[in-house]
Amino acid sequence: MGFPVSLRVDDAGVTGAAGDAVFAWLREVDERFSPFKPGSEVSRYGRGELAADQLSADLVEVLDLCERYRVATGGAFDARLPGRGLDPCAIVKGWSVQRAAELLRDAGARRFCLNAGGDVAVGGGPWRVGVRHPEVADKLCTVLELTDGAVATSARYERGDHIIDGRTGAPATGLLSVTVVAATLTEADAVATAAFAMGADGIAWAAGRAGCEVYAVDAGRRVLRTAGFPPAVSGAGAA
Repeated sequence: MGFPVSLRVDDAGVTGAAGDAVFAWLREVDERFSPFKPGSEVSRYGRGELAADQLSADLVEVLDLCERYRVATGGAFDARLPGRGLDPCAIVKGWSVQRAAELLRDAGARRFCLNAGGDVAVGGGPWRVGVRHPEVADKLCTVLELTDGAVATSARYERGDHIIDGRTGAPATGLLSVTVVAATLTEADAVATAAFAMGADGIAWAAGRAGCEVYAVDAGRRVLRTAGFPPAVSGAGAA
């Protein structure tokens, strides 16, 4: 998957098999959906080796989500950039980790924290989740408290200019970071990435999405947050 994943489950009755199922699922996703593995379903479809009616239900769902966000952003978010192969990773990450969180719930977990490269799905909180400063690696912008739901951040600090504005084909540079809180990590991660791709206009776009709360730092280093974004809390222990 290209990012570290950690899991904490605080339910005494939930066995280690639940955690094993989470990591087995994420490894399966990596094999099936990675555009960097020639034999993956995504790569084969991108090369035209699979027809649309031959795709798995999972990939159809992912591609439908990609198209939904492409339309919603006027093309800023696009899994099919010119000169590049099919790359649905911006959807696959949040979607797959949300599915992993649902596996935990199905196994009886009620209090858990699943952290995938800084994007977090939690249940049974309160949990404290830190939002990293976009320019200072060892500092946090804020720490929010969340009981059930998800938090995702899109930024340049880990992978540089990796988010491309599909309308221009150039790296998105209007924002330093965008953090979105939503009911699911599927939505939080997709909205954060799409908003970042849109640049400065992405803040209002993300804030207008039903059920989404936003904390953003623009290129001028101004902090903008929606009224419903969880208030900052003090103390250590951020996930």
